[in-house]
Amino acid sequence: MRIVIPWRPAPSRLDAFDRVVAWYQQNLPGVPILTIDTGDDPFVLAACRNAAMRDAAIDEVVVIGDADTIPEREPLLAAIRAAATSDLVHLPYDEYRWLGRTGSADYAAGVPLERCTVEQFVDGACSGIYVATPRTWAAHGGQDEGFRGWGFEDAAWYLAHTTLLGAPPRRHRGRVYALHHVGEVRAGTAYDANAARMERYRDAAHDPDRMAALVFGYDDLDAAVLAELGGEPDAVPDAVS
Repeated sequence: MRIVIPWRPAPSRLDAFDRVVAWYQQNLPGVPILTIDTGDDPFVLAACRNAAMRDAAIDEVVVIGDADTIPEREPLLAAIRAAATSDLVHLPYDEYRWLGRTGSADYAAGVPLERCTVEQFVDGACSGIYVATPRTWAAHGGQDEGFRGWGFEDAAWYLAHTTLLGAPPRRHRGRVYALHHVGEVRAGTAYDANAARMERYRDAAHDPDRMAALVFGYDDLDAAVLAELGGEPDAVPDAVS
């Protein structure tokens, strides 16, 4: 297995990144920790996550973790064990705590994560940390790299996963903690384009044929996935932009 962190250095993100890496080193010693950046401008999280899966063996368990997000150890281990033989992506949490500036300062001062101030509980969060094999990631198309810059790629992915795999990502009881950094701008032309793209996913939700056409660009999902996995075992198709 491996841990992969999408990462492009920015001044306000360095402290959180260092703390995330330190947590993995302490709690999963010996597991390789890699960073990935596809070089897109602007930074495209979906592309980084897809590339992380392409770089791994088809049945290797991959933990894709955001550079500001720390899980709890036992839920993460449970997700890793389950993902090895699962046809769903696993999320090692059912509670997402955004610590913000105040809670992050608590953590830096030595306060245990579970006792740090929480500036926001993020209802319905579906990003932060993903645990899956490349086989499972490929089966529902990964994440849509057409979401440029900030916003919506995780929510669109959740709908695609649920519609194409017949179930939502499997959650494990636990918490993740998002550390402070300067937030991205949630406005402008690119953000509006992402919002419009998200509407296509909402329209296709609960309709596997329509979702497959949106994600893969063809109607017969099963035949296409079998061709990818059977014809080239180590290949993982990109999400269609």
